[in-house]
Amino acid sequence: MGEFWPVPDVLEYLAGSWRVERSVLDLASGAEGQFSGTTFFGPLDGGGLLHRESGTFVWQGVPRPAERTLRFLPGSSPGSADVRFADGRPFHDLDLATGHHVADHPCSADLYRGEFTVRSADHWRTVWRVRGPAKDLALTTDYVREG
Repeated sequence: MGEFWPVPDVLEYLAGSWRVERSVLDLASGAEGQFSGTTFFGPLDGGGLLHRESGTFVWQGVPRPAERTLRFLPGSSPGSADVRFADGRPFHDLDLATGHHVADHPCSADLYRGEFTVRSADHWRTVWRVRGPAKDLALTTDYVREG
């Protein structure tokens, strides 16, 4: 088996509940944080998946509840999705047909570059690098299927 695990149908692959562990490193200051929680991908009216993430984010020793919601809409092929924020604004494209994808998301003057890697039927990872005048971050998230 190679380094990547191809995903013929990304929405089918993501559906369900995942355990989430994320590390956040501020490369400018050296500050570190961790998020631990769950992500659930459930059916979205009109097609696609609603991604709901919730858990605890610890930044410099201070824990806080954290959550976010994204929409994963059907892409141009079964291996792809159009990822949007909860309010419908575009976030990034996603194509896991080969098990690996790189996506960019400009945010004000900062650039978010995400690398998505599928390791197995039950494990995938995202690594976001955020660079710009406001941020210099590295966020690494591991998703492990629950159940």
